[in-house]
Amino acid sequence: MTDPDPTTAVDALVAEIAPGVRPPAVRRCDAIMVTGPWLAGVSAVASALADRLPQWRVVEATDLTPGEVPSAVVFVVSAAAALTDSDCVLLDAAAAHTDVVIGVVSKIDVHRQWREMQQAARETLADYAPRYRDVAWVGTAAAPEWGDPRVDDLVAELTKQLGDADVARRNRLRSWEFQLRTDADRIDRDARAEGRRARVALLQEQRDEVVRQRRMSKSERVIALRSRIAQARVQLSHFTRKRCSSVRGELAEDATGMTRRRLPEFEAYVRSRLEEVVAEVDEGVSEHLADVAQELGLSGDVAATTPPAPQVESAAPVLTSRRLETQLMTLLGVGFGLGVALTLSRVFAHLAPGLTAAGAALCVVVGVAVTVWVVRIRGLLRDRAVLDRWVGEATAGLRSALQEMVALRVVAAESALTAELAERNETEATRAADRIAALDRELREHAAASARAAAVRDRQLPTLQRALAAVRSELGAPDDPGGSARLDADRSDGR
Repeated sequence: MTDPDPTTAVDALVAEIAPGVRPPAVRRCDAIMVTGPWLAGVSAVASALADRLPQWRVVEATDLTPGEVPSAVVFVVSAAAALTDSDCVLLDAAAAHTDVVIGVVSKIDVHRQWREMQQAARETLADYAPRYRDVAWVGTAAAPEWGDPRVDDLVAELTKQLGDADVARRNRLRSWEFQLRTDADRIDRDARAEGRRARVALLQEQRDEVVRQRRMSKSERVIALRSRIAQARVQLSHFTRKRCSSVRGELAEDATGMTRRRLPEFEAYVRSRLEEVVAEVDEGVSEHLADVAQELGLSGDVAATTPPAPQVESAAPVLTSRRLETQLMTLLGVGFGLGVALTLSRVFAHLAPGLTAAGAALCVVVGVAVTVWVVRIRGLLRDRAVLDRWVGEATAGLRSALQEMVALRVVAAESALTAELAERNETEATRAADRIAALDRELREHAAASARAAAVRDRQLPTLQRALAAVRSELGAPDDPGGSARLDADRSDGR
């Protein structure tokens, strides 16, 4: 016994092949949709049809509510313009769920070449989608400048096709074709996942970039630290030697011009100058190492590991233990003074006898004075030489102590900065590891989603394709790839 509702038989056919597939979520209404390009005369054709077919609801595309589909589609094109692909897309959207499609060339009253335009439109539409190869085309003049509307051929064609007993079944088959094609395209598109592939490629690039930046930044910072520490070691050593040489020259000059009045203060003066140099070098080293830390972007807090400034310790200059030298100089001074006295005595020997005694006394006084002067001058020169040697020894010890201090300070700074850099590298490594873990997690999620989509495709797509082939066979076009060329293009392009 035949089911009185043809749509039930179609639904049963599809359900037998593909059980569980969702049916088309549309509501068929007894309406004729008139659609077409802009300025093609759609409204005029719709008005004329409404007058000629009062038993049917004649609507335009915007008059239907969401989910409503018409029983027939009238596609209107102007005889003044050629049919374009965008016009075909418009028809494709309007007739996705409707098998009854009639092509109309309007304004035939003013365009004598309308038959050529009709043939061109027929060929264009047939090339766009094979389902439109058998579409009936008629000419109309729904709103002529003279005379009555000429829509008889259109009315006759609509009456003929809508009067076919199989129209409801074919419209339901067309809805199922669209639904099955849409589901198949969606499943296949989800499995191909072009957008997901692009996202995976982007995530992989980001992961590689994070790893590369982490490796490069760590190497660059380590190299920069070693380079700046080496430069600091050379520069500070040069600064120390230069400063010690400078103070050595200053103190040597002071020792050369030393007087007996200033002699007791000279040792304290030298020691204070050496302490000033130590403080100056210590401050210079601290500032230089702080600048190095700032250049490297580190805190530079090396005070905890900074060795104390060296204490300048040197023996006092030996200025008193010179007994033998003093005796020798006294003997030489006496001889020199005696020689001077004898020389003067010869001068006074030819004076008057009364002046001889006075001359002898004067010679003795001059000889003694010369003796004392020679002894004191020689002692002062000897003290200056001793002080000069002492200054040299003190500055040499100072330079050695300062060089040791610089070396220790640089080593301490290098240790502190290296430890801080290691902590920073560890922090950045943790941050990079977290970022990589997040990227890997998202990559795994995409891989799992792709696997699930592929499994769904392998499980459901063959069933949908068999159901789609059966629907097309019922439509009388087993080799027809389907009514929607746009969906085929979407599937081939992976959109």
